[in-house]
This record gives sequence, C-alpha cells and structure tokens, in this order.
Amino acid sequence: MDNKSINYGLPDKKSVIYGLVGLFAGGAITALLMTYGIPAPNQSFNTAPPRIPTTFASSKVSIANPIDRHFIERMIPHHEGAVAMAELALSRAQHPEIKTLAGAIKETQTQEIQLMRTWYQQWYGTDVPAYSGNWFNRNMLGRGSGSYGMGMKGRHGMHMMDTDLAALKNAPDFDREFIRQMIPHHEMAIMMASMVLDGAEHPEIQNLAKSIIRSQSAEIEQMQQWYQTQQ
Repeated sequence: MDNKSINYGLPDKKSVIYGLVGLFAGGAITALLMTYGIPAPNQSFNTAPPRIPTTFASSKVSIANPIDRHFIERMIPHHEGAVAMAELALSRAQHPEIKTLAGAIKETQTQEIQLMRTWYQQWYGTDVPAYSGNWFNRNMLGRGSGSYGMGMKGRHGMHMMDTDLAALKNAPDFDREFIRQMIPHHEMAIMMASMVLDGAEHPEIQNLAKSIIRSQSAEIEQMQQWYQTQQ
C-alpha cells in the first residue's frame, strides 16, 4: 500500500488545537494561554530520558498557577486509558514487538501517574479529583459526536481522551487495532504536554512534559513503521 494513503484516524491539527484550548479554558487559565500560546514541542531533547524529580524543593501549597494543576488532572486519566490498552495488549497481542511496547507503556505511564498524584498532594494539599470520560467529552472535546472538529471523534467512535476497549477486544486483528488507537492517543498526550513546556510553574511538570513528548514521539514512529509492514 502507498504510504501516503495510510490514515491513522488522526483529526486535523486545527481541530486538535481547538479541542485542547477547551482543556484549559475558563478564568485565569484562558488569559494565561492567550499569553503563552501553544508552544511547539522542544526538538532538542537529550537521548536519555529527562530526570523527573521525586522530591520537592518546598512543601508550600501552590495556588498561583493553575496550568500545572489542570495538566495533572487531565493527564492522569489519559495515562490510565493508555495503561488499560497496554494491559490488554500484554495478553492479546500476537507480535512480540507489540507486547514489548505495551509493557514499556504500562511501566512508564504507571510511574508517571504515581509521580503526578504525589506532586498534586504536595502542591495542592488534596488528592487528584476523579473525572469521568463524559466530563472530558463535554468540557474538553465538545459535544460533537459524529465527526472530527470540536468533538474530535475518530474512527470507531473513539473520543481522543478515551480508549475504545470494546472495539479493541473485539477487533479481528488486535495488533493492527491497537496501533490505530494508540497512535492518536499518544498524539493527544504530546499536544497536552507541549502546552505546558513554557507555562508550567514547577520544573517537575516541565521535565515530565519533555519526557512524554520524547518517549511517545519515538513510540509513534515505531508504531507507524509496524503498521506499514502489515499493509
């Protein structure tokens, strides 16, 4: 198959950006985003993953900058979706490469979830609130349901913040469906991370964002190559 004809179910960038603006919309955060804009992903990362601090310089609760708080509240459930897909792939994938990738996704993103929960408690004095997928669909992705655009609903009816585990479980070609779902899921994480590179208050968030962009960009490239070999 001609590589140019491959479609991974990704929405156009304009639609993704509109949806992501909704991620941090409201009150002071809107003003902050208007100031910072949406920075492009940093292209000068080291080959080694950035060190993510596990200790904190101060235990003082921070309330000045809502970007960090909103980022954690949105990225944790997004990571949890990827972990759920990875756990399924560990038992269902046919190709060892997919299982290896799934293991790496589960390990890395589980650790990042724990770090973000620890930071949130340290900085804001409370546990991370639980948000449902419906909350994301209404407030981040919009109310559209049948196409790209503000609803950003991709093929198989999967919203970009959600994972369609039912479709994945029932897919006749599990590995192919895993790739088709995980690529746009990673793309969304990269877009979210790119938004906090310049605006985050805490260096821990900036380092985590860089790590997400670096590692998940590499995983997308791997998955695209595997997908093409299956044509």
